[in-house]
Amino acid sequence: MAKYASSSRWLLQSLIFTILWTVRAQLPGTWELLVPNAGVASMHTAVTRFNTVVLLDRTNIGPSRKMLPKGHCRIDSNDVVLKKDCFAHSVVLDLQTNQIRPLMILTDTWCSSGQFLPDGTLVQTGGDLDGFKKIRKFEPCEPGEFCDWVELKDVELANGRWYATNQILPDGTVIIVGGRGTNTVEYYPPRKNKNGAIELKFLADVEDNQMDNLYPYVHLLPNGHLFIFANNKAVMYDHEGNRVIRDYQALSGGPRNYPSAGSSVMLALEGDFSTAVIVICGGAQYGAFIERSTDTPAHGSCGRIVATDPKPGWEMEDMPYGRIMGDMVMLPTGDTLIINGAQAGTQGFEMASNPCLYPVLYRPDQPVGLRFMTLNPGTVPRMYHSTANLLPDGRVLIAGSNPHYFYKFGAEFPTELRLETFSPEYLSPDRANVRPVIEGIPETVRYGEAFDVFVSVSLPVVGIIEVNFGNAPFATHSFSQGQRLVKINVTPSVPDSGRYRIKCTAPPNGAVAPLGYYMVFAVNQGVPSVARWVHLVA
Repeated sequence: MAKYASSSRWLLQSLIFTILWTVRAQLPGTWELLVPNAGVASMHTAVTRFNTVVLLDRTNIGPSRKMLPKGHCRIDSNDVVLKKDCFAHSVVLDLQTNQIRPLMILTDTWCSSGQFLPDGTLVQTGGDLDGFKKIRKFEPCEPGEFCDWVELKDVELANGRWYATNQILPDGTVIIVGGRGTNTVEYYPPRKNKNGAIELKFLADVEDNQMDNLYPYVHLLPNGHLFIFANNKAVMYDHEGNRVIRDYQALSGGPRNYPSAGSSVMLALEGDFSTAVIVICGGAQYGAFIERSTDTPAHGSCGRIVATDPKPGWEMEDMPYGRIMGDMVMLPTGDTLIINGAQAGTQGFEMASNPCLYPVLYRPDQPVGLRFMTLNPGTVPRMYHSTANLLPDGRVLIAGSNPHYFYKFGAEFPTELRLETFSPEYLSPDRANVRPVIEGIPETVRYGEAFDVFVSVSLPVVGIIEVNFGNAPFATHSFSQGQRLVKINVTPSVPDSGRYRIKCTAPPNGAVAPLGYYMVFAVNQGVPSVARWVHLVA
């Protein structure tokens, strides 16, 4: 009898495994291990115009798994772990070869912020301890060349910034919003007519006894103003006049920002570019952070609002899973990928459980109730301090996860050094024959300029081929700072010497698309090309 029971259990387990494997295999999307060991757990990630990726941790974390070049150690008598630190805490990934090169960062970048400038330089601000008021720059270069972090000595932040958010503005300057105990904004480069930091009372008003106003969600609206969301409230902020010009109604479902963060995106701008739609999904229940509760279920609700509407209101819907610390990545098609995170707990060291391995696709053009599609699950938990970034070939790079104060590899959710990619369904082999290839595009375009894009496609083109501008944001703590997708106006493609010519009009101004470098994708029947980098100038 015991033998029969044991056999039955084995058969039942095998059946369950087969069913789960079959379901998993049928879900859209594929995973790939890109780099087995990046050397650092990336807390902050950004893709450069040279098809390289900057990965950045914090400096005072002790030994990483990547050494600096000989003779390039960081000396810091105040570092409680390593007075002489010969380990890299930032690296650059070459997407062509998947090779990793160490970078040298000097001051503490823990929970800092960043944004690309119009010339393609990554400006990186704040952090903890000796990095609190620091401004750093990384001028990216070709993979075979040498470039590294530079810590600015002639300028520093007016206020120290820890857990702040950066957003490029229409004139190419960067606004730096908030931070722990810092309810102000300031600019880089500093504005001549502004004296340092400027109070933003809204940030203080929404702070509760577990903060919940850190890493605010900041989106540049096409009217030039900012949508700033913190905790459960939002305002429209006129950064030129330093005034709040609209208060939005509160979003139900509890706090949504650090340490209770879900994530947020502004949907693709298109048409006449006058309408901006913001989506905010997930988050921790209030009190989970204070109580250090690792098993309190995360929120599964999303709020969607037309921020530019005269009488805006939140439209609510539910994701298939509750999710804390998820990343929302704008895909070239205009859909949003929601990936990473946990289903219980809160942000903070060792304060979450039940990893959410299933990505979800948010399809904004579908009606409420049909917008979410569950995708093929991963196998690597990506918890606190994970990132997700769109790559020029349409894949999404997944990096990081270190829910521990130092590197810890023997834990239930260990420090994660592996880099993975997730390929959405549009990259499946059965769609390869409709995937366009950009054969010709200008390297530089000006606002409002008419220009041609030439593409080739294996099968005859049916319908409009979109040309979409996607920028490269700075991803950290479940929010991609500055993330943006603009669907520019195009005419139907016409055959031209074995290719197709698409007449395009560049974005009209810096409020729609700030100055800088963009990944430009041609999208045919929902399938994007490999992007070409285009410099958008005034």
